[in-house]
Amino acid sequence: MCGGAWHNVGLASSVCVFCFMTPLTELAQGQQYPAAALYVVATPIGNVADITVRALYVLGLVDRIAAEDTRNTGQLLARYGISKPLIALHQHNESAAAQRVIEHLQAGERVACVSDAGTPGISDPGAKLVDAVREAGYPVIPVPGASALATALSAAGDWVATFSFIGFLPPKAKQRATALAELAAHPHALVFYEAPHRIVETVEALVEAFGGNRRLLIARELTKLHESLHRCTLAEGPTWLAADPNRQRGEFVVVVEGAPREASGETDHDALLGILMEEMSVSSAAKVAAAITGASRNALYTRALALKKD
Repeated sequence: MCGGAWHNVGLASSVCVFCFMTPLTELAQGQQYPAAALYVVATPIGNVADITVRALYVLGLVDRIAAEDTRNTGQLLARYGISKPLIALHQHNESAAAQRVIEHLQAGERVACVSDAGTPGISDPGAKLVDAVREAGYPVIPVPGASALATALSAAGDWVATFSFIGFLPPKAKQRATALAELAAHPHALVFYEAPHRIVETVEALVEAFGGNRRLLIARELTKLHESLHRCTLAEGPTWLAADPNRQRGEFVVVVEGAPREASGETDHDALLGILMEEMSVSSAAKVAAAITGASRNALYTRALALKKD
């Protein structure tokens, strides 16, 4: 008996999850795991099956684990048959807890950092700990895995090919409106996290700040039983949320299309045309300007004629 956790995996009978994964576990075991190092370990965002083999191995290997909520992490570890000393590390004590972690690293221990769900340091505690550990001269080793950000974007579509992650907006209406006003002209898709009690007012604030025409993805309860991903326009978002109270429950990732590019004006390339026409004909200037800017050669020629006449 290996002492691992037993689960029904759809076979004829229950099997030990660690025995079932023995070949994969051996792959993880054969890698390097230096002592006196901080391991930043991603945990599932909802579905407990979304844990990596390497994460399981590291969590079983380290001497202790710094956790956002020790109760939640304790329950998660129990699902995998792992028991480790836990250090509370949350947004209110992260600096002090980082010093405790460094003391354990000084003693040669391996320490893992986990958040309640997903990847530490991304709208979760962990970033200050990473800074402190690195400044103290100890290595920081990421063990990647689940992330609500990447999960939502992977199912969004090509319109989010470039994006900026914003995280949680300010909870107060005036501060939120100010933050959104600064993002109104941002050309890349914007990704926000939001809690259930603020989702309606946040989407309404997005409509107010950006107008109703942009595409919107509302991803709710990702990887969980009641997961849903709904794409619509910003104008349709508040109505969709109001149509069913269940749509306002759970944890949200909200993705908004970036600002549309403004159509180029006819005077955009006047300076370039003016310089070129000092050295060459109107036709040649339009040809060179088109090659440099990618704008229409005919449009540039027409504009160059008008500039020459003026």
